This record gives sequence, C-alpha cells and structure tokens, in this order.
Amino acid sequence: MYNQYFHFSELPFSIATDPHFVYMSPRHQEGLAHLLYGINFGGGFVALTGEVGTGKTTLCHCLLQKIPENIDIALILNPKLNAVELLATICDELGISYDKNQHSLKNLIDLLNQHLLTGHANGRRTVLLIDEAQNLSMEVLEQIRLLTNLETNKTKLLQIILVGQPELKESLKRQDLRQLNQRITARYHLLPLSLNETRAYIRHRLTVCNGRPDIFKESAIRKIYQLSSGIPRMINILCDRALLGAYSTNTHVITPAIVSAAAHETLAFTDKKFPYQAALFGLLFLGCIAAGVYFRMVWPKASHQTAINFTKTSPVIQTKSEIISQLLPPVQKEPLLIETFNTAAVAKTKTFHDWINNPDYSLNAALIGTLTLWDKSIPESNQVDCHYVETTGLRCAFGKANWKDMLAINHPAILEFSLAGEEKFYALLTGFGQNQSVIHFKDNTTFPVADALKYWDGYYLILEPPPIPDVKMIRPRETSEHVLWLRHLLNSIDRKTEAVEQPRFYDDKLVARVMNFQHQHQLPEDGKVGEKTMFHLKNIAQALNLPHLEITD
Repeated sequence: MYNQYFHFSELPFSIATDPHFVYMSPRHQEGLAHLLYGINFGGGFVALTGEVGTGKTTLCHCLLQKIPENIDIALILNPKLNAVELLATICDELGISYDKNQHSLKNLIDLLNQHLLTGHANGRRTVLLIDEAQNLSMEVLEQIRLLTNLETNKTKLLQIILVGQPELKESLKRQDLRQLNQRITARYHLLPLSLNETRAYIRHRLTVCNGRPDIFKESAIRKIYQLSSGIPRMINILCDRALLGAYSTNTHVITPAIVSAAAHETLAFTDKKFPYQAALFGLLFLGCIAAGVYFRMVWPKASHQTAINFTKTSPVIQTKSEIISQLLPPVQKEPLLIETFNTAAVAKTKTFHDWINNPDYSLNAALIGTLTLWDKSIPESNQVDCHYVETTGLRCAFGKANWKDMLAINHPAILEFSLAGEEKFYALLTGFGQNQSVIHFKDNTTFPVADALKYWDGYYLILEPPPIPDVKMIRPRETSEHVLWLRHLLNSIDRKTEAVEQPRFYDDKLVARVMNFQHQHQLPEDGKVGEKTMFHLKNIAQALNLPHLEITD
C-alpha cells in the first residue's frame, strides 16, 4: 500500500523469512558460527536457543545456503511427533525408502544406520536439524540422544542441531536429560539486538528495497528499540505499521509519535488498561511526595543521631567496582584518556578479566581492527559484518581450535572470550612472545598466555582470501568462490574496496576491471579470466604479503 508512496521496490519489513533481507548482526554471525561448527565437526549435539522472534529460523535458512556439498541434511520444522513419526520423517528427509504400512522403531533405526554407514563410506556426512525443539517430548528427546550412538570406531555418523526457545535451555537442565545435556559440544543463546544493531537493522532493510535509510528519525529508532526490546520480528511489525501510519497522514518522516501510535495498534495496548495504569502512577506519585517530605524534615535529624552507631555496628560493604571508582581520579572529557586505555602500560595494571570485560571489545570492533590489518577500507557507518567483509574480497572463516592449532594458523585472529553469564567479548590476536608465554592483542596490549586462555572457549574467526582456484576459466555472470578470490586480488592490486551487493557474482563492473588488468598486462581484452590472464593473476597472488602473527622477544 505504501510502497509507491515511499518509492520502495518491495515491502521492507515483512515478517516472512526472506534471505534477500537478512541482516547478520554480530550476535547472528556468532550464532551461525556455532551452527557451522556443528556442521563441520561431527559428534554430539549443538544447541541454539533464543527468545521468540530473535531470528533463529532465519539462521537456519542461512545455514542451509552455506552447507558444504558433501553434507546431507534432514530438516525437521514440526517436532510435535512421537518417536516413530520422528524417525519416519528423518527417513523421508534423507530419501530412505521404507514400508509406510508396516514400520517399527527398530526397522527405521536399522535403515537409518545403514544409510549413514553407506554415506560415511562415500565421504558424506549427515546432519539432523530440528527447529522449535522446545516442543519435543521427553520420550522423543531420549530417542534423539540414542541416535548419537550410531557411530563407527572413530566418528559419530549423525550430527544433531537443536534450535529452540529458552524453554529448551531449561529442559536440558533436567536431571533425567543429563546424558543428553553432557553430549552438547556447542551451545549458543541468541540475544536481541542492541540499540546500535537495531538502527543498522532498520537502515539495512530500507536500503535493500531502495528506500531512504533516514526515513526513521533517530528518536523514532530509539522508541522502536524501547518498545521492541531489540527483537527483530517486533521491529518489523512496528516499522511496517509506522510506515502505514505515515502514508495515511501524508508524512515522509517517521517520528516517535507515529511509532507510539503503531505500537498501540500492534502490541495489544488497550484503553481498558489506562485507568489501572493511571492509578498505579498516581500511587507512585503520592509515594514520591511522602518520601520527599520525610527526607526534607525527618531524615537530617535521624541520620545525624544514628550515623556513628551505624558505622560501628554495620560497616558499609562496597563492591570491587565501587572501590575502584573511588580510587580513580574524576573523569575528564578529553580524548587523551580514551587513547591511553588500550596501551600496554595500562594493561599491566589490570588482570585480563578486567581488561576484556568492556563493551568496546565487540565483534564489530574486532572486525574493523582486522580489516585495518589487511589494509581494507572501513564503511562510513563503522558497522562491519561478514557480508561487508566479502565486498573486500575476503571471507570470514569460523572455527574451533586449541592454542597450538591457533599458532599453526599464523594469521591475526579474532578470539571469543566468555565471562560469567551469556555475554561474549572479542579481541584481535596479533602476536605472541618468542617463548609463547605472552600473548599480544591489537594496540600492543599484552597478557600472560595462561591468563587469557582461562576465558577463551576455543572459538575464533579469521579473515582470509579464498584459495587460489584450480580452474582454467572464470567466466562473466558466474557465481562462485572463485569470483570472490578474483575480487580480492583486484582490490589488492588496485588498493581499493568496491562495495557490491553480490561479491561472489561476476558482474559487469568486475568485467571492466578484468579488462583494465588485461590492458595493463597486454593480454587479450575479453573480460574473461582465461588461461593467460589466470597465469598472471596467480603469480601476483603468490607474491602478496599476507598479515601474519608477530613474534617478539
């Protein structure tokens, strides 16, 4: 209805799962990394949980687009099944033939086991992904656990990924499910978006449908974040109704008032609640007046009389952060303090825990630091995700390793650190001491390796160019990893990053860049990467100086 009014090419805030509109926030990238870990490293379970509307199903669709060719996947979207029905559905998903009129639990398991063994012998792996897994009964969960017993002497034949709401997380804590819980090798809880991520999410969807990213005023975005709590589905509902409200009132800018009106229409606010809310606020107001009178007239006398006795009998207990804040000098609004925060001198006075426990150490900040090491440009928005990384010709590579393997990779890497609770922090590893007793992070911050490894859960992310392709031809209009490699190489040669929506697609602009390269090297200018052009490109690729970990004394 409002598409033509705002000149949108399509609806920007549909609640349908459209891969075209996917916005991979750092939280979603991390969740996808856990799913990819489950795909690439067999054995046990992977559990992804999150509140309703946070994007779990969207991640599942993203995963399906990234699975390797040697993976067979059985996707269960309706888990309200009994054990026999679940096994029959798995067989249907994997194309296993069975007698639909006469089938038992044993027959289905035998057929599934034979299929898995055959696939394993042919170099294939099988993954079972169950969405809405909080609806699984205890009986079915136990049967799923037993499926992990299907194995050879060296490897599990079936990798299982459970995706569900927070109720799944609570169910797995049950005493009678402790065997299943112990087999979970990777788990991740998907949190709602932050205010900055909400802003980037809204502008991303507007940009995809050719809309103006500034349609929503900053104050309106803050209102949307407040009302939606950062849940993407609620953001979509509010934004869609706000655009409709703006259209109906002939307004081209979304204000907080329009968002509030949209919330009353979509979030089940009713006028019947108002009297109770007014009464509640009235009581609170009267309470505040009474408290004010007390503190004005009574408290000074009472506090003077009891202060000495209080300090003798009940000493004030201060938290560590309160004590530290009292010892620190008053905060000065000068850039010098910000610059000195990340220096090695300051780090030496802090434990690693205190240093990493800082919201500045986000995945977005770590990605920006890594792109800087690669001499790649940073977008004006300072918002970087793996999709943007691909526009530079690089790609995100997630993995899990031990410290020895990390050193063998020998590239700057973003390490994930887990502190108390669900919060994650990220720091860019840039080097280590010669005896490997010291670990170096960006800005020359150093800590003992043992201190940092206490909080590292083994997950890492590195940026890397795709491997040099073993092909004789890369053709225009092709979509492949080879095109991403070509784009990275030309970006490195031209020392520029050309932002594109589909970095793996050999578009007309890339054809023009290839022809320019061919012209400079006196090659046939046909825009194709044929044998002669490939020879020159590979020679340049092998001579590129890629960033490595630095070793210091």
